[in-house]
Amino acid sequence: MNLFYHPNIQEGRHTLSEDESKHAIRVLRKREGDVIFTTNGKGRAFRGEIIDAHSKKTVLEVRLHEEQESMSPELCIAFAPTKNTERVEWFLEKAVELGVSRVVPIVCEHSERKRSRIDRWERIMVSAMKQSLRYHLPVLEETCSFEEALALNYPKKLIAHCYDSPRVDLKEALKVGQDTLILIGPEGDFSLQEIEAAQKKDFIPVSLGDRRLRTETAALSVVDAFYWFQQWLK
Repeated sequence: MNLFYHPNIQEGRHTLSEDESKHAIRVLRKREGDVIFTTNGKGRAFRGEIIDAHSKKTVLEVRLHEEQESMSPELCIAFAPTKNTERVEWFLEKAVELGVSRVVPIVCEHSERKRSRIDRWERIMVSAMKQSLRYHLPVLEETCSFEEALALNYPKKLIAHCYDSPRVDLKEALKVGQDTLILIGPEGDFSLQEIEAAQKKDFIPVSLGDRRLRTETAALSVVDAFYWFQQWLK
């Protein structure tokens, strides 16, 4: 099954975007009468029969195919993007496949990258959603400051860091069924002032183990641990 994407698809007659039309007609060599499946990224997939196979504006006759429940509970990863954008893109791709709900790029005191390539990163996430046959596209927020990230409202709020100050193991801090926000710092880690500020906002300091991990590895390990915890300990 190949999955296509259009945020505004609905039942009836619908025209695919130029990029999706090109992929369907030129890459997959779909023709009139063929059936393709398209998601709106909000939990629904639609069955569409091609009635006009055009490489720039393929027209479909669309019917609702099925609905998919969102991953629950919600996991929001607020992380400081690395200078190497390929490593950021790798994380985003894998995090979408694993089920992350929301991603927030943040700028910290030790950040290497101050700007985010939101448009490109959204395309990476759309591609990963289609590849993994997910019908929910995770939210990718605009880059915000560390202080703005502290204001995000979640029942469970965690901050991962590598200092020797008191921390609890990540799995001890998680709770089944609870929406969770986890902050992941830059390569140089959060500053002590940032950690102190987070704790004043009720963030719990957590450890990801004895090894020092790259930012993208740490962030992905959190996504994996979170959903493993929810699946096996519920």
